[in-house]
Amino acid sequence: MSGLSRTQMWLNAARPKTLAAGAAPVAAGTAIAAADGALQWAPACACMAGSILIQIGYNFANDYFDHKKGADTADRVGPARAVAEGWITPRTMALASGLSLLLAFVVGLYLIHVGGWPILAIGIASLICAVAYTGGPMPLAYVGLGDLFVLIFFGLAAVVGTYWVQHLSAPLHIWIAGASLGLLATAILVVNNLRDRHTDKLAAKRTLAVRFGATAARWEYTLLQAGAFGAVGVLVLLESVSPWWMLSWLVIPLAIRENRAIWTKDGTDLNPHLGGAARVELLFGLLLSAGALIGCS
Repeated sequence: MSGLSRTQMWLNAARPKTLAAGAAPVAAGTAIAAADGALQWAPACACMAGSILIQIGYNFANDYFDHKKGADTADRVGPARAVAEGWITPRTMALASGLSLLLAFVVGLYLIHVGGWPILAIGIASLICAVAYTGGPMPLAYVGLGDLFVLIFFGLAAVVGTYWVQHLSAPLHIWIAGASLGLLATAILVVNNLRDRHTDKLAAKRTLAVRFGATAARWEYTLLQAGAFGAVGVLVLLESVSPWWMLSWLVIPLAIRENRAIWTKDGTDLNPHLGGAARVELLFGLLLSAGALIGCS
């Protein structure tokens, strides 16, 4: 048994460093809604709670299903996983995942009341895919669709959905903001898949890093980051948003540093850079939010 306390075991299973992928898009969507004169605190807070709960439920489900399918073994090079380490039983982890997603569903009922059928569609799809990511007959992560899943649900759906429940519209600039956050969230997954490609291959987990190799994964990471920053630049050039949105570019030096690490490191040496990719997304989202708010003042 590990020297960790029960609380520490559950915190480890929740993977707090990845929660930026759930928080940053909601913060950005809320800030842009506020800049557009439509801030609604109750829906915004509900979106944040729902997004974090789905992220935690997804992490718990991933822990459970990866153990069940043999992807988390003694040869794993990433951080320890709760079920594989024997800290939490598979049954308890499955129940915890279900409880997190159930709580997200309860929060979603209020958001459906506010935002109508588009939020119903996003909510149902999010809950199904949180489990289907590593579970079910054709797990998304095991057939190379994990990257698309993250782009859609931790970028477009989170940002646009947050904006929708406050503004009841979805203009072009909110879609571009969602795409930018989604690209950076996907970059977090790329680091994970690059690091785990050898053990994933043994477990028949056909991520893009397994299918196309390490060099392709590194290029994907670079292009995802470039696309996120480039999209904001295009919006500013087209005068669709305030030039203050360019505050998000202050993260570029950190992004470049993380990018260099991805190209020069491998295996366990990539572990710190999973958090690094998350920091890039979080800071990008916060600075984009600040730029949107300053630009409207």
